[in-house]
Amino acid sequence: MLILQQMLVLFLIMVAGFFAEQKKILDEDACKKISWIVVNIANPSMILSSVSGDSRIQPEELAVTILIAVCMFGCLIALAAVLPMALRADKSQYGVYRVMTVFSNIGFMGFPILSALYGKESLLYAALFVLIYNVLIYTYGILCLNRNSQGSFGQAKISDSLKQIGNVGVLSAVGALILYFGNISLPAVLSQAFEMFADLTAPLSMMVIGASFGQMSIKDMAMDVRLLVFSAVKLLAVPVGGMWVLSRFVENPILLGVCLVMLATPVGSLTAMLAKQYDCDSELASRGVALTTLLSVAAIPAVAAICRGMGIAV
Repeated sequence: MLILQQMLVLFLIMVAGFFAEQKKILDEDACKKISWIVVNIANPSMILSSVSGDSRIQPEELAVTILIAVCMFGCLIALAAVLPMALRADKSQYGVYRVMTVFSNIGFMGFPILSALYGKESLLYAALFVLIYNVLIYTYGILCLNRNSQGSFGQAKISDSLKQIGNVGVLSAVGALILYFGNISLPAVLSQAFEMFADLTAPLSMMVIGASFGQMSIKDMAMDVRLLVFSAVKLLAVPVGGMWVLSRFVENPILLGVCLVMLATPVGSLTAMLAKQYDCDSELASRGVALTTLLSVAAIPAVAAICRGMGIAV
């Protein structure tokens, strides 16, 4: 019930963003600037503020989290290898579908949901997923998008994209782990500033997502049967199946909750940006981001309810 309530809250903020776009207040330029604030200030602050609490996580649990994250992304990559063919997508769209399968919207949706449902402790677990996520999206993700319809590689260099791995999200995750394991306390002023910046994440990110709907045709998305089937796999089949497997090995309810959110969140907005950068089907990527985001408002509570019905504590 709490998950449904939280998703409705986020949905209302998205609606506000949609109407702001319709009134020409949140135009494309404004959304880009707000996105920069979320990615480079609010989200990193949320990660760093996660280590300011009194709760302590055992190093063994964090090691298990890394192992789970590696296995989870490995399974998603394996699924991504066959899913585009199962969907009978055009070969030129294989790369986009593969990236959409593997990479979810951890930053813009995952972190706000985790913070609201499970508190700061969950963000430290999530920070480990962020590290692996960023390494993969700028290596495996670029490899997928850099293939043309004949299956050969384009001219973009992977070495160029590797430089982007050391972004603010990764640096803040590493910083949080150093502070945590070094038992280093931030000055009260700095800690409070991080917490205030962190509070910006949910409203700003949800408004930007809502504004993006104003530039999409809901009718066109609803008519795309292949994308609807993909969304069902991405938002329902994958998280339910993944949680069923994970519940056999993981007992920590917070870690299970983190895994649920990591699996059930919609396609990451970075997918559309990278697809445009590498001259792939950016329209498909944008539709995938928009449709899965819209459907996730109902899908995430549904997945949580199914998991509870299966006896999984999330």
